[in-house]
Parts: sequence; C-alpha cells; structure tokens
Amino acid sequence: MRRDSIKATCADAAAIREVRSPLGGRIARWAPVPLRLIVGYGFMEHGFAKLGRGPEAFTDILHTIGVPGPHVMAWATILTEVIGGLAVILGAFVALVALPMAALLVVATFTVHLPYGFSSIKLLSVTAAGAQFGPPGYELNLLYLACLAALVMGGSGPLAIDGLVTRRRSAGLSLGMSHPRDAAPSGSAER
Repeated sequence: MRRDSIKATCADAAAIREVRSPLGGRIARWAPVPLRLIVGYGFMEHGFAKLGRGPEAFTDILHTIGVPGPHVMAWATILTEVIGGLAVILGAFVALVALPMAALLVVATFTVHLPYGFSSIKLLSVTAAGAQFGPPGYELNLLYLACLAALVMGGSGPLAIDGLVTRRRSAGLSLGMSHPRDAAPSGSAER
C-alpha cells in the first residue's frame, strides 16, 4: 500500500467520525427538546389514562399477569409515569427519572408486549366503525427506551432545568463559592 493511499484512508476515517448536522450547532442543540416533549407527554398520558379508568382497574390487570404487590406496583407505575413524564418535559433530573421509567418499559415489554412481536401497529381490518387493530408489540417501548437513552447520554438540551442547575452550580463554583455540603457544620468551631 502506498503512503498516499494510507493518508487518504486515514483522512476518510477521520471525516466519518466528524459527521456533523447539516443545520449546524445552533439548531442541532435543540434536538433533545422534541424528544423531551413527546416522551414526557406519552408517559404522562399513560399515567393519567390509568387514573381516569381508576387505579383499581390497573391493579386488576397487574394481578392477572402475576405482578407481586399489584396495588403498590399500580400506584408506583402511575406516579412514575406522571411525575417522570413531567420531569422529562421540564428537563429536570432526567438521568434520575429515566431509570424507573426505563424499568417500566422493560417490564411491560417482557410481561405484555413480547408475545405480540415487534410491530406496534397491526391492522386487522377496516369496518364501518373504522380501523381495527391487534395487540401492540414492543416497538414503541424500544423507541421510548432509545429516546430516554439519548436524553441521558446527550443531555436535556436548552430550556431544561438540568441545564439551569448545572449553570448555577458552575457559576457559583467559578466565583469561589463553595458548595453548601462543603461548609463546616453549624455550631462547630474551627481550632
């Protein structure tokens, strides 16, 4: 292999690693915002739907599929969906709330959706009443998991409480202020 072709191959490899958005950094930094909005809204909608039908109805479903402690798990699920969804919309504590949200998705995938295959849309027929669909597969669960992973790894983006907290914390530290946990306990005297 010639030296020129090696240099060209290395340059091609470097160019592949540096693929950038054609829209540029100013617009690309907003990419997490639609993810936060749809994931947060989706989770909140599912939580409010469970509340609307009555938590007892969801408790019965969990009991039927053999989930231990169905009453506690029903409320834990509803609260995770509503509070976690709101936190994601606001971009608040996303890395923290993503864990129980992802756990719900994984459990739902294996206990409910897996037997129905990948596709979430199974058109069975079209009647006078409209389209009739079969049970959903695990496709949407994977999409939600991918979005949560993207938000955790890439950050919440602009207009997020997480970013505000980070900026305030770094501004305070750059001004020489210490973090409150580093302060001496009240009532203790330095000797």
